[in-house]
Amino acid sequence: MYLKSIEISGFKSFGKKAQLDFNTPISSIVGPNGSGKSNVAEAFRFVLGEQSIKSLRGKRAEDLIFNNVQRILNIDFDEVSIERVVNRDSSSEYLINNSPVRLKDIIELLSSAHIGSSGHQIISQGEADKVLNSNIRERREMVEDALGLKVYQYKKEESTRKLDKTEENIQQVESLRREIAPHIRFLKKQVEKIEKMAEMKEDLTKMYHDYFKREEEYINYEKKNINSEKQPLIDESQRLEKELTQAREVIAKSTSKDQKSEEVMKVEGQLKEVRITKDTLARSIGRIEGEVSSMFRMIKKQEEANSASSKKTVELNQVENISKQIDLEIDSVWNNIDVSNIKNIFENIRKILKNFIDTNKETEDRQAINDLENEIKNLEVEKKSYEIKISEAQKLETELFEQYTFLKNEIEKERDSNRDAEKSMFRIVAEQNDIRGKLSMLESRESRVRHDEEEFNRELQEASILVGVLALRYRDYWPVDTEGQILTYEQVVNDPRSVQEEKRRIMEKIKIRLEDAGVAGGDEVVKEFKETTERDEFLARELEDLIKSSESLKVLIKELDEKLTTEFRNGVTKINVQFQQFFSAMFGGGSASLSIVKEKKRKKSDTDLSTILEGGEELAPEEEDQEEGLDIEVNLPKKKIKGLMMLSGGERALTSIALLFAISQVNPPPFIILDETDAALDEANSKKYGDMITELSKYSQLILITHNRETMARAGIIYGVTMGADGVSRLLSIQFEEAVQVAK
Repeated sequence: MYLKSIEISGFKSFGKKAQLDFNTPISSIVGPNGSGKSNVAEAFRFVLGEQSIKSLRGKRAEDLIFNNVQRILNIDFDEVSIERVVNRDSSSEYLINNSPVRLKDIIELLSSAHIGSSGHQIISQGEADKVLNSNIRERREMVEDALGLKVYQYKKEESTRKLDKTEENIQQVESLRREIAPHIRFLKKQVEKIEKMAEMKEDLTKMYHDYFKREEEYINYEKKNINSEKQPLIDESQRLEKELTQAREVIAKSTSKDQKSEEVMKVEGQLKEVRITKDTLARSIGRIEGEVSSMFRMIKKQEEANSASSKKTVELNQVENISKQIDLEIDSVWNNIDVSNIKNIFENIRKILKNFIDTNKETEDRQAINDLENEIKNLEVEKKSYEIKISEAQKLETELFEQYTFLKNEIEKERDSNRDAEKSMFRIVAEQNDIRGKLSMLESRESRVRHDEEEFNRELQEASILVGVLALRYRDYWPVDTEGQILTYEQVVNDPRSVQEEKRRIMEKIKIRLEDAGVAGGDEVVKEFKETTERDEFLARELEDLIKSSESLKVLIKELDEKLTTEFRNGVTKINVQFQQFFSAMFGGGSASLSIVKEKKRKKSDTDLSTILEGGEELAPEEEDQEEGLDIEVNLPKKKIKGLMMLSGGERALTSIALLFAISQVNPPPFIILDETDAALDEANSKKYGDMITELSKYSQLILITHNRETMARAGIIYGVTMGADGVSRLLSIQFEEAVQVAK
């Protein structure tokens, strides 16, 4: 992986678009002071997410394009473009390959390649010894960034925020459960009061399921059987009618038609009319029988309803009338009262009361029943008249059929072709007579089934009103016997009708009790209790999940702390190896290393106000956890210098460069930008510095901003930055390989 290019537009002194391509291991950027060459380094800081305005001294930048052939970034692209745009309204936008992202996404993406905005791979002029001047905590952060541990820090901070939010949610859920607990206890008592009636409602629902399922199966079975029996008869009747028509046509066309044929046709027509009349009367009788059966059931239901009432309400004017009658009876004999007529007085009063009771009962309890019984009597009279008519029709049919049979026998004696047609006609009429009888019986059955179906639908509507739609889910149920064994289909449809009538009578009694109790009003209480209980259970589950989440986050934070500590200590050990090598190369010997130290931080505890008021002493300050950081130990050769404060400016510069180079070699970043870090070096040290740069270029791409000729000599391409009178920076470039070719 290497840095391909940087494109700058409108950033600080780069008013016009400028692009720097880095296609050599070492690139150099030179120019006079004030030309804007250091703005190139700051452009790198900006695009990598630097948030400090003071460090950048401005804001504007465009693209930074990487060629990720090795794909060390956690993204599936060969080239990765990172773009940051700042608008006039101070809003910022971040993009990866032209897709909007968050700053966090850019930081996590670059951390996998050991690139960050803290600056260990971008070292500006005057900041080379920043690592020396920083405190132990800042120095540790720089090393963590270089070691690629920032991603663990972000994860730890994010987990800590989630843990705080989770703990807050736990408190809220516990508070909600405490609030609804009293209401749940109240609703529970209310539900217990209606459970007994709910059981009765449940029993009725089960009875409905059994009754409706059996009734529906019976009705469907009967309708299916009637249709299966009726359709062949209809087809056969149509076939016979067609044959009869053909026979009549033969007889009608016959030139030798005689008196007997005319009589046969006449009698056959009369028979047809009589049978139609008889069929009509039979259907009327079937209708009357269905209505009478329905009224008998209504009478039985009314009687059961009347017997369920133990008290009757009597109007006040009726009581006043009976009281007046008793007063008149007493006044009539009061003046002549004696022992002999006292008994008569009580007998008369008893008769008056009995007459009143009988009359009231007759008018109130029996009124509806009497109306139904009167209607039944009327229907019976109508039925009787139909029976008389059907008897007369039957008698006439018998006479006509005897005459028809006689003519048939006479015609059978004839042997000509016309008589064969007449014989066919007799056969057809006989078969039609049999079919009509069967159809009449089927129509009577059909009428009864139709009436049963009407009653079934009425019961369904009543059940839905009384116990709700649950009663209508009978289709999911199949009847069983008393021992719980599933009945066969034949057992269900062939069950005696008296069994269904008995179930219906029992259900009527339960319905009356439910209507009197008003059990339907308890459904809302049960519903509210159920919803409140479910909400409490949901909160309990949520609380359990939150507690588990809290424990998981604590474990994760602990693991991240352990990971950070382990990786950090291992990284420091590796850095010390490189630090010692670079330091020895810079100073020709000596020693240098990083050491992990802990700094105590102290914080005063809250003052005990009561102690102060009572004249006591303030509590001693409490010690917080110790903060871990990094210290630098150096020992120059041939000098008694064992501290950073005793180093000269040049020595500090070389020490800081050695340390930064060592840090960069533990996890080499793709590129390192050095902004005049060699400014304070003399010629001898510049040579050493150049040698180290050449060695570093084997592991990381180097971009040097320098005035040093020794440093420039190590570059494969040099960009010159100039600034004209308009204050705009411009670029010139020289690539040494091309220059050599031109020179040759």
